[in-house]
Amino acid sequence: MNLMGIDVGTTSVKTAIFNEKLEMLSASNIDYTLETHEDIVEFEATRYWDIVREELDRLAVPVDALAIDTQCETLILTDEEGNPVRKAIVWLDNRATQEAEAIEARFGRKKVYEITGQPEITATWPACKLLWVKNNEPEIWAKTQKIFLLEDYLLYKLTGQFVTEKTLQSSTIYFDIHTSGWWQEMLDFIGVSTEMLPKLMDSGRLVGQYRGIKIVTGAMDQVSGAIGAGVVKKGIVSEMTGTTMVIFSPCEEVPPFLEDSIIPCHYNYDGKYCLLTWSATAGMALKWFKNAFCEGMSFDDLNVLAKDIPPGCDGLTFLPYLCGSTMPKYNPAARGSFTGLTPEHTRAHFARSIMEAISCTLKENLEYLNLDVTQIRAMGGGANSSLWCQMKADMTGKTMVTLENNETACLGGAILAGVGVGCFQSVESVLDLIKVKNVYRPSGVDYSETYRNYQNADNILNVRK
Repeated sequence: MNLMGIDVGTTSVKTAIFNEKLEMLSASNIDYTLETHEDIVEFEATRYWDIVREELDRLAVPVDALAIDTQCETLILTDEEGNPVRKAIVWLDNRATQEAEAIEARFGRKKVYEITGQPEITATWPACKLLWVKNNEPEIWAKTQKIFLLEDYLLYKLTGQFVTEKTLQSSTIYFDIHTSGWWQEMLDFIGVSTEMLPKLMDSGRLVGQYRGIKIVTGAMDQVSGAIGAGVVKKGIVSEMTGTTMVIFSPCEEVPPFLEDSIIPCHYNYDGKYCLLTWSATAGMALKWFKNAFCEGMSFDDLNVLAKDIPPGCDGLTFLPYLCGSTMPKYNPAARGSFTGLTPEHTRAHFARSIMEAISCTLKENLEYLNLDVTQIRAMGGGANSSLWCQMKADMTGKTMVTLENNETACLGGAILAGVGVGCFQSVESVLDLIKVKNVYRPSGVDYSETYRNYQNADNILNVRK
């Protein structure tokens, strides 16, 4: 049996097909460009379906079942027949700030967290976006009969079924992560009826068929990626160093509300929960440096440059806030900087200091999560650098592991597809098939002074104005 995972990211769609041994048979990647203007981020809703359909039309390998993962908060409004009545409002869209303030004034952060697991009320959440449409586009709102998130819309186009899965809904702030149902009080406030929302299902459940391919509910992107990385129990976390850095940790229960905590708790595929932290700039900082100051060089070339520089970069410290800071200190006004410069510092020092700064970010967020971590599974482009992986192991004092298959979100989707059609008994039953590539253990290199320098610079320069 061949199983397919489709990962619909912010600006690309990745697909991969695996056999029952989770060996990858084929993969593809299609990029697309969002429409942006200040706080507005949109995309033609039907284009999402066009891209997925075109990928399925050109399959070179037969597929028996598939599941899709997507970002959580991208919103698609349609009429009764499922025809979009406006462009999709992408998760990055921040126009609904006044609506977020209104929701916070009505419910308060504590109540919203205790019901939904979300400690902040921001313009990105679908509840805020829906209230914005209701307030600002009454003619659109009058036409709206069905409310989709992105995975829901694709499932509808594939099967005709108006369904969703629970991990995707956990940041809407109208989904109760304790009862696994809709939060009626929030729906009443924003003016949404339950008839406008899809049927709630668990991940890994059969929905229908498309041209003979069985279609199964997937999971939100970070949950799917964690499944594909084998991060399904306490003590093992994943860190994804791509454009941003995301740390994912399964947990048994929702932590109590803390006034000064901004760690979200999401519904997980197994009816339990997971914690997520993210930092706005990670691999993006190294890419910026490469493009701006190292023309013609590759990331491998930067590794070669950086490896001969001593830990601590002879006092050079970088703050990676090219797009503000998020966790553990939320400050959108923060900016990146290099400090401790002397005439002895070279381009190689700068490259290494960026890598060290992102490693400090990892350590700082692990401390913020306050977890008992035995192993970190590395994903994203950063996992391709042995220098960086070893640096992170030494910085955190934890074992870092990379995986044979780096397309973990697609693999997670394929695993859920296999569960949904009975090919696999459970997610846990196939963990032994997820192969480790490299293991990096702490080597004894002391990064304590580097981390102190990073924290000192952060305390001085990362201050909200």
